[in-house]
Amino acid sequence: MASDSTEAGAGGYVPVVDADELRTEGRKLVTPEGTAIALFHHEGEVRAVDNRCPHMGFPLSDGTVEDGILTCHWHHARFELSCGDTFDPWADDVRTYPVEVRDGTVYVDPNPPLDRPAEAHWADRLESGLEENLRLVVAKSTVGLLDAGVDPQDPITSTLEFGTSYRELGWSSGHTILGCMTNLLDDLDPDDRKRALYTGVRHVADDCDGAAPHFDQPSFATSEVSLDRLRSWFRDCIEVRDSDGAERCLRTAVAAGYGDCALADLVFTAATDHPYLSSGHTLDFANKAFESLDAVGWPDGGRGGESGDGAAGSAAGDGLVADTLASLVRPLATANRSDESAAWRRPVDLVALLSDVYGEDVSDVSGIEALVDAGSGETWTRPADFRETLLSDDPEAIVDALAEAVRNGADSATLAAEVSRAAATRVARFGTANEFNDWNTVHHTFTYANAVHQAARRTDAPALYRGVFDAAMSVYLDRFLNTPPAPVPAPGETESDRDPADIRSALLETFDEEGSVNEAGRLVAAHFDTGGDVDELKRTLGHGLLREDAGFHTLQNVEAAFRQHDLAETERDRRLPMIATARYMAAHFPTRREAEQTFSIATRLNRGERIHEA
Repeated sequence: MASDSTEAGAGGYVPVVDADELRTEGRKLVTPEGTAIALFHHEGEVRAVDNRCPHMGFPLSDGTVEDGILTCHWHHARFELSCGDTFDPWADDVRTYPVEVRDGTVYVDPNPPLDRPAEAHWADRLESGLEENLRLVVAKSTVGLLDAGVDPQDPITSTLEFGTSYRELGWSSGHTILGCMTNLLDDLDPDDRKRALYTGVRHVADDCDGAAPHFDQPSFATSEVSLDRLRSWFRDCIEVRDSDGAERCLRTAVAAGYGDCALADLVFTAATDHPYLSSGHTLDFANKAFESLDAVGWPDGGRGGESGDGAAGSAAGDGLVADTLASLVRPLATANRSDESAAWRRPVDLVALLSDVYGEDVSDVSGIEALVDAGSGETWTRPADFRETLLSDDPEAIVDALAEAVRNGADSATLAAEVSRAAATRVARFGTANEFNDWNTVHHTFTYANAVHQAARRTDAPALYRGVFDAAMSVYLDRFLNTPPAPVPAPGETESDRDPADIRSALLETFDEEGSVNEAGRLVAAHFDTGGDVDELKRTLGHGLLREDAGFHTLQNVEAAFRQHDLAETERDRRLPMIATARYMAAHFPTRREAEQTFSIATRLNRGERIHEA
């Protein structure tokens, strides 16, 4: 605010320039108390703004003022001079400073109180970044929020709410990436947590850019429908690809207060009515939706049984739960069904083979339930040749081994862990002589198996046994991609006297050059052999991942590998997924690192550093 008053102003005003000199020259750069401020004399008023353009730090004292508008010369961001508000959402508002003119001297208060807390400002900017799909704004917002001490749960919740509301086609890769990055946060260095949050948010913004919003279907006006009936209705609607009817069933289950275990039963049963929907993405999406709600907090405070109590204080209310789960309906209803594909029918009819176990067809669970009943009270011990059988080229033997395991008391989570290990083996042994796109084939099986494993740890729905069998059949179909198998060092086969820190440094170097796939795997094995800290290894792999323009599959792969490592019970089993994901990363790196450049600019701007060099 400008003034011609000769009265002493309140606050810490500092004399900065002669008023006549400013009137003559039109502008001045002053630095009271070390704060760079651009002063302008325009239309008879004195205005003061932060000299750093909020977009990328160009000196606004070099800008142009006309008709009350200050224009930055670098990217042509425009600001209303008196209040600092921008015409361009990608630029942010520029800070203004109080001004007084006393006895021919211009005074400026370089330290006025902030209009609002930093966390509120960055939360608003995050919303703008999502709405406009502005990467630099998203980067500055995520960095700013975490620097302000905001719990990552808050921007994750906001992004989840945005993504499930503004994409008519429902849950997709961006939402899944957000879930993966959320799961990785605790495994990362502080700066890489900012990178991870930025990665998740920007991919949701990309997914929603230009998409139609989702208009909700209401729940039924009753809470008296049983879970069994809602599950039956939901499955029937998904079977005939009726998204609207399925959404009403699902929202009714949420409104009735069913807890996350019951809701998982409903969703995962439908997601396994056909084997390996959309190359495994559908079930993986569903699992990440539930894990995302775990991260932001369920209304009942955690694992629920047949119903939830709706306890207050969690980040996710019933509305967010309903919107998040409803976003899964379209992917479920439109999924490609593997039982309709040639690979699952010829030369071996895998669908018929599975139907012999499931019941009348692959959507049945009566056969599975009979096996589970037979194994009630039994304790399964893994046969010596079980893992070899899972990796064999005999699908009947694989199905028989799994069925026998269920009959002997093996639960779905235990078997899912075994199949996930087999799937990780396919990635770890992937032969680089194969076509590059075939990395996706073994990857899809691995992340599908991991999703089945995580889902089975959430709910004991019998239908998830079907997911175990389906994943095992996909492992079987991938067998030729391990012919010949790439070497996977066994414990003790690499150097054991090397400094683990040196190994981690060398591992990052493999990601800087193409073709170091086997070396990356060998270095991870060496890190285990030297007794290196696995948390440091995770931080190294996480940093290697997040400095790149990693694609959807690579981001998924690392997250699944970390989860499988954490759940494994022996060192041999823990090292396998880490070797696998290092090889996968090395196959897909290096990239242009465009996202890292944006993140670096955002970080430097938020610290007040100069980006523009005169």
